[in-house]
Amino acid sequence: MANFAKEMKIEKKDILQRKDIKTMVDKFYDKVKSDELLGPVFSHVDWPHHLPTMYNFWSSMLLGDQTYRGNPLQKHLPLPIEKKHFGRWLELFKETVDENFIGEKADEVKMRADTIANVFQYRMGLNA
Repeated sequence: MANFAKEMKIEKKDILQRKDIKTMVDKFYDKVKSDELLGPVFSHVDWPHHLPTMYNFWSSMLLGDQTYRGNPLQKHLPLPIEKKHFGRWLELFKETVDENFIGEKADEVKMRADTIANVFQYRMGLNA
């Protein structure tokens, strides 16, 4: 039975709709919550409240739907995070995208994640 599951190939598609964003965000944050390095940093998060904000953020970035309002950098400034946290965040994020999607928007979201991580690290004084 285990071989059958391995042999079943999930057809990947690009990130084209809000439901794709929701899948990406949910699967990514499932990894974050259980990660040894990132889990403790985000243990205080009210996930049912936070996840819709993340759907809006990435939908605005990728689909242009203008549903996100806020300042993501401000939310991260008080967190006890270092350069290694950004590295792990990017690793899990890209892994999640690659496991579930393929295409132009999938490539774009990984590039945007790199840019966001670089800007946050710079603004938080973690570039040195």
